[in-house]
Amino acid sequence: MSERILNLKVGEPLESTLARAAETMSALERGETATPYFGVGFSSVGQLFSIFTPKRWDLLAALRAGGPMTIAELARRIQRDYKNVHGDVEKLLEWQAIEKDEQGRIVAPYSEIVVDVRLPEGRAA
Repeated sequence: MSERILNLKVGEPLESTLARAAETMSALERGETATPYFGVGFSSVGQLFSIFTPKRWDLLAALRAGGPMTIAELARRIQRDYKNVHGDVEKLLEWQAIEKDEQGRIVAPYSEIVVDVRLPEGRAA
């Protein structure tokens, strides 16, 4: 599996996102190969933690360790109810943290997940 990094960013200014996209477009226009960037933005830490809960982190870890598997197999491995695991899988698929392979099994495609939280600008004392 190739090295893919998922970047979870909280509070990233829109200008930074646009600058990254513009640099990628410029590289492609110059005929260069652009480095793939996989990222998801969140407006707040609360939003991030509502999606990436401790049980969902455990689910990601089990997928990473065990490789592609069905939801039923995943539920057995992490000793959780199938219905709850299914809901967590759907949510993580929606946020692109996991994928389905050609056989319909669930896969954790990222070698690393980086969480970047920007604190709000403070006022000078």
